[in-house]
This record gives sequence, structure tokens and C-alpha cells, in this order.
Amino acid sequence: MRAVQRGPLTGLAAALALLAALAATVGLPPSGWAAGVVAAAVLTLTLHLGLVHAGARHLGPADRITLTRATLVCAVAALVVDPGTAGEVTPTVVTLASIALVLDGVDGWVARHTGTASGLGARFDMEVDAFLILVLSVAASRSWGAWVLLIGAARYALGAAGILLPWLCEPVPFRYWRKVVAAIQGIVLTVAVAEVVPRPVTLVALVVALALLTESFGRDVWWLLRVHRTAGRTEPQPLPATAGERRP
Repeated sequence: MRAVQRGPLTGLAAALALLAALAATVGLPPSGWAAGVVAAAVLTLTLHLGLVHAGARHLGPADRITLTRATLVCAVAALVVDPGTAGEVTPTVVTLASIALVLDGVDGWVARHTGTASGLGARFDMEVDAFLILVLSVAASRSWGAWVLLIGAARYALGAAGILLPWLCEPVPFRYWRKVVAAIQGIVLTVAVAEVVPRPVTLVALVVALALLTESFGRDVWWLLRVHRTAGRTEPQPLPATAGERRP
């Protein structure tokens, strides 16, 4: 049990230390502290449960990088929760989000080149991506309109729909394009928050990003619907554990 808990607890300690550093430098309102601590606590609990469920005794090298990304995202969440401090913290938000986006390409490379890729690692990576996109969409919506929240909410809306339609949560075949689309969302939203590109260009980029996200989710939902419709006639073969991803 000690070995299982070490990784998640290290992440919790790192997140709290980063929040304290931010409080000392840019300042954190009570709502920011609350958001950061809750995000870090949820991260710790879910990662611990994931390790237990997977029967893993420790985090792999790529998982540690993903945990670093998750810690940064918790800090971003703490910074953007209060709209009153948006202008003051924008440079810090953009910096932390940019580092998290760069590391998003590093953890996958490490997993492949160390032979430590796993279903848990892939799911952990996907959830961190989704949360970063949600947090950035909240920050961007303050300058670009509430419609930008559709980008961040899409992943969680599909998860809510899966409660009523469990077939939406079945594994889907791996598609690298899905990862590319997620990266595009993060990059475009970060640029939108930074407001360093002419507004018409950024607006077009946001619309394109939402269209790509809709296409990616739509393709998965259509595939799952076809499998669901044919399940009564032909029993589908389960996907290998390493070949499928879960949506959501």
C-alpha cells in the first residue's frame, strides 16, 4: 500500500507547494486556494484508485511526467477560478499552460521509448488533457464569449450522457488524430487567453478548433452507435486492452 500511495501523495505535495508559491508571488484569493486544493485532492484520490484497480505498485516514468502536468493544471485552475484577477494572472496562466502542453508530447514519447505504455497511463493522460482544456475554456470565455465553454464541456457532457447511455463509455479503436485534436484545443485556447494574436485570427482558430472537436467526438459516437445497434445480431469482439481507449 505504501508503494501505491507514494506517487499520488508526491503529486499532492507538489500541487500544494506550487499553490503556496503562487500565493506568495501573484496572489491567490480564497476561491483560488479552494479550487486548487480540491483539484489536487481529486487528482490524488483518482490516481490512487486507478493504480489500485490496475494492480500497479508505482508510477512509470511517463506517468510521472503526466503527474507533473496534472500538478500544473491544478495551479491553472486555482488561477482562473476568480474572474476578478484575470488580468493580473494571465501571464502566469499562459506560462503554466504552455509548459503543460509541451510536456503533453513528452510523456507519450517517454512511454513509447521506455516500453512502459499502459492503459492507466493513457487514461491518466487523457483526463489531464480534458481538465486543462476545461480550465482554459473557462479563462478564454471571459474574453471570447460563453460559447467557448463548449470546447471544455464536450468531454464531460459526453460522460454525463454515458450515465443514461452506457454504450457511450465503451472502448473505441485507437486514433492518433484524437490526440492531435486535443493538442489543438489546448494550443488555441492558450493563445486565446494570451490575446497575442489579432482577434479575427484567434476567433477563426477557436471556431476551427470547436469544429475539429465536434468531428472527433462525432466520429467516435457514430462508431459506438453502430456497434451498439449490431450488438444484438453479432456479438462484437472485445478490443485488446492496449488497442482501445475509453470515451469518455
